[in-house]
Formats: sequence, C-alpha cells, structure tokens
Amino acid sequence: MQFDKDFKGVEVKIKKSFLNKNYNNSIFGGTIFAAADPFYPLLFHQVFIKKGYRLRVWSKSSTIQYLKPGSTDLRFKIILGDAEIAEAEDILKSTGKYTGHHPIDIYNKDGEICVSLMNEVYVRNLDFIDQNL
Repeated sequence: MQFDKDFKGVEVKIKKSFLNKNYNNSIFGGTIFAAADPFYPLLFHQVFIKKGYRLRVWSKSSTIQYLKPGSTDLRFKIILGDAEIAEAEDILKSTGKYTGHHPIDIYNKDGEICVSLMNEVYVRNLDFIDQNL
C-alpha cells in the first residue's frame, strides 16, 4: 500500500497467495473486504487530525458486491477530494458528526472490476459543543 503524502489518498494491492486462496483458486472474499474496510476512516482521521480535530472515526457499515472472482492480484485507489473534505468539515463544525457513504471499486490485473464496495464512514468531533442547547 502507498499513502499520498497528505493522506488524501491511498493505493492498495491485494496480492493473491496460497494463504488467501479459496477452493476456486481466487482470493477469499473476506480477504478482499478486510483489505478495503479501514482506508476511508483512516484517511478521514489523518486529514482531520492534521487540522487539529480530536475525533472518533470508524466504518459504520459496508456493503460489498463480488462481481468476478479475484483470480489475480487486485488493486484499488481511494482519493478524498477537497470538496468532500470541506463538506465533511462543515458538517463536523455544525452538527459534530459526519456520516458519509464512499465507494471502492477493486480491479484485477486486466482492469476489470471484480468487487464493488460501499463504505459508510462515521466521524465524530469530540470537541463539538452544540450552541443550540
């Protein structure tokens, strides 16, 4: 895996090996899911920690669709756009918690999508004080 210097992106490779092959000679679905699950929360956490926030961040839920067997090494790239970060920050400042759904498409060596995942990320601003109370 390779993180961008500013933690706004990451590129991940899931290597097929004898440790993660199933009886169909493809990568276990659990291996693929576990490889994709932590990265959006990690990126959001790093971006907002650098901005001085104290946070709780986790994957709240995920859905995954296995479209083709992962018969080769698999790859995916996640990028947090500036607009996406700004939207999340506005929500953190106004309500104290952000929840967003973020897609991940995972590709084989031929560039075909093998897995499509939707990761729901929860971010809580621990320093938020509701001014309406």
